[in-house]
Amino acid sequence: MTDKISVSGAIAAALAGLLAALLIIPIWGILATVIGLQPNILPVAIACAAGLGHGVAYSVLTSLQIRKNLRALISTATGVTVFLALSRGMPFGLPLENAGLFWGGGGALISFIGVEFIVRSSLDGLAIGKFTRDDTELLFLRTLRLYGFAFFIVIVAAPFYYMIVSSFKKRAELLIDPLDLSLNFSQGFQSLFVGYWEVIVNFNFGRYILTSGFVSLTTVIVTLLLAVPGAYAVSRLRFPGRVLMSNSILLIYMFPAIVLVIPLYSVFSQLGLRDTLVGLLIVYPAATLPVTLYMLQGYFRSIPSELEEAGLIDGCSRVGIIWRITLPLSVPALASVSIYTFMIAWNEFLFAFMFLDNPEIFTLSRGIVSLNSSEVPRQFLMAGAVIVTLPVMIIFLWLERFMVAGLTAGSVKG
Repeated sequence: MTDKISVSGAIAAALAGLLAALLIIPIWGILATVIGLQPNILPVAIACAAGLGHGVAYSVLTSLQIRKNLRALISTATGVTVFLALSRGMPFGLPLENAGLFWGGGGALISFIGVEFIVRSSLDGLAIGKFTRDDTELLFLRTLRLYGFAFFIVIVAAPFYYMIVSSFKKRAELLIDPLDLSLNFSQGFQSLFVGYWEVIVNFNFGRYILTSGFVSLTTVIVTLLLAVPGAYAVSRLRFPGRVLMSNSILLIYMFPAIVLVIPLYSVFSQLGLRDTLVGLLIVYPAATLPVTLYMLQGYFRSIPSELEEAGLIDGCSRVGIIWRITLPLSVPALASVSIYTFMIAWNEFLFAFMFLDNPEIFTLSRGIVSLNSSEVPRQFLMAGAVIVTLPVMIIFLWLERFMVAGLTAGSVKG
């Protein structure tokens, strides 16, 4: 049994294959150049033709109601065959031998597996046999979303990848070929990580990590100790000026940090708080407290007040209600504001740069400035940048689900 295939449906499938090939083939060609060190030719026209063939095969097989797995196999084989045939057996201009066998032939196969995935995702749920205007608009939005997502992934991943690769390379390698983004794993583990060892041991980044960890965790604790009762008071208690206070919490963010740092520098110098961690532990909670108050008050308002009223009837004090009812129900919000506060304190540079002069108490962001010198190999600077970035990235990815829940839970009621 077969379904009729419309001309518009076939054209849509063909265009989906073409656009997918135009996205995947150049990405693989770039990877072959920077990682595999295989100077190749980006076959854009051939990719378009093979993508069209892939899409047409997909639409025909869909109309024949071929099973998904078999349809994926045949469509992918069609795309690879057209690509290899038009490339005259040299995909990406690489001979099918040695490293070119993987980056050329393997690249064609991997690329059209990706094309199949994109085509299937783009056309999922659309009626190829009767392609309507709504289907056309949905396909356009899906394609736009895919290209936008790929664009931002490349924009974010490319600098991060360059930073990581450069941290493993020696100065001579970077000077000889700065665009060589491949890694030589044959040099051994010790030689590969020498930059990190030098940065941590000889440039005191081990001490900087501990200092930044202490400052960031203390900032989180102080901010929460002040924000929880403040946010609860604004969201639950009735007092004069409550609405004004609630609406003006974020006014401090109207003033750029560079405007505040000059008077703070003068005041802290007179009070003896400059070049001390105590000064940072005053500034950081003050900078993170407003947005923490704003986030927590929205979440506290989403908690049913009946639960707290029941606690009051049972004899709980306000402090007991906060400790036994509000806080246990607010774990996602507390996690999200803790991550936010930790990231701000960990990455903050301006106040640390202005207030700290003693290398013994440098934070990571302040210490990395010492690596930005012509006398220090770029390998060490990149290794320091990875050390600064990696911990907060791991923490964010680990607790990301709590952050999303905390940011969205109080957005409806309040």
